[in-house]
Amino acid sequence: MKSLFLYLFFISVFANGQNLYIKTYGNEKNKPVIFIHGGPSGNATLFEGTTAQKLANQGFYVIAYDRRGEGRSADPDAKFTFEEASQDLNSIYKKYHLKKAIILGHSFGGLVATFYTNKYPQNVSALVLAGALFSQQETYDHILNTLKKKYHDDSEQLKKIDIVENLNKNSAEYRKGCYELAGENSFFKMPNPTAESKKLYADYEAGEFFKTNIRNKNAPLVFYRNEKLNNIDSRPFLKKIKTAGVPIYGIYGKDDGIFSSAQINSLKAITGEKRFAFLDNCSHYLFVDQQAIFLSNLKNWLK
Repeated sequence: MKSLFLYLFFISVFANGQNLYIKTYGNEKNKPVIFIHGGPSGNATLFEGTTAQKLANQGFYVIAYDRRGEGRSADPDAKFTFEEASQDLNSIYKKYHLKKAIILGHSFGGLVATFYTNKYPQNVSALVLAGALFSQQETYDHILNTLKKKYHDDSEQLKKIDIVENLNKNSAEYRKGCYELAGENSFFKMPNPTAESKKLYADYEAGEFFKTNIRNKNAPLVFYRNEKLNNIDSRPFLKKIKTAGVPIYGIYGKDDGIFSSAQINSLKAITGEKRFAFLDNCSHYLFVDQQAIFLSNLKNWLK
């Protein structure tokens, strides 16, 4: 089984004539959905190992890939810029003969998806933001302010928070510090795991995709060095995209600790009530935490 998987992996990388890992799920005649993972230093393994085929079963042609220089798309010369990611997306459109596709962006992938859709609205039939970043500084402020309130009488914890808060806000170190504090305080975990979510996570960790859960620790450093838009508010882009006629959908977890209620409300004002879902008992990895509801919303919106 392992040798077969590795064979398919290498085929997917090199047979494409480009240095990207790409895998498709479902019937190519169905509506295409391109999934864009988080990061920088992420990959699509969790989505592939839990959700890609199930989304395809809903009647979509799902394309999952790892961005250049991240995960299984090894490239020592990757620039990690939004422009590079956009050109790689264009190469995917070309390879699969796509005129339009639904773009599904998770976490940092939402920024990549927004940048691409803003530049090439004619290529996007719908933009779906799934636990996606859109106002980065507000997210960092929310994380740190929440923790300062939580540890208001804990001098050691407050000192840790203060060190991060005083870093250069346009640096990889600041981003890393904020998200490490969030992770240590379970901001990314659903509060009451269900039997279904436990099984999905357990099956993923026991499966082949978890074995290729490759992380490039240098990716954020290179991204911050090369990309000027490294700490942005993408809501002006989203408003332009909406004006251009591309429908925008948002699906977020109520227990995703990196977003404030003010942020969520501001995004909902852009998408509109009918194109926004706020899921109970759900955090950042909503396609696992509440998979059935996640899939149901996408099917209802996009079919």
